[in-house]
Amino acid sequence: MSIVQLYPLKRIGNLRGDLVTSTSDLGLAFLPETDSGVEMVAKFFRALADPTRLRLLEFLLAEEHTVSDCVGFVGLSQGRVSSHLACLADCGYVQLRREGRYAHYKVVDPRVADLVMLARSLAADNAAALAACVRIPAASEQREVQ
Repeated sequence: MSIVQLYPLKRIGNLRGDLVTSTSDLGLAFLPETDSGVEMVAKFFRALADPTRLRLLEFLLAEEHTVSDCVGFVGLSQGRVSSHLACLADCGYVQLRREGRYAHYKVVDPRVADLVMLARSLAADNAAALAACVRIPAASEQREVQ
């Protein structure tokens, strides 16, 4: 089953509101609908599943920041923040630029901002269901178990 079959074309649409007849009409590349393609998409979302990484990503949407800026923003150690930033960079969400001893990070793909805003909107629309969901523990509950 293709993404077009799973999601009605009227819901996918495009920015102009034209009727989309295939995913290629969207001008987007899609991974193949294989187990490895699905696993890659799941891995893509797991990178965002950590609240610290999500906060850092949102912080970097506005402008480029140094690791020190990010440490001040999230209030964690430099080592932990660097690890989270490295994960975001390795997964393609942010880009690293080195300047002497300093590492600067920024979001370069505007779709990242779209993704974060869409996630916030969907979470707001489904807040009660998410709060009641017992199958996926809150990040704070996961830390207590580990």
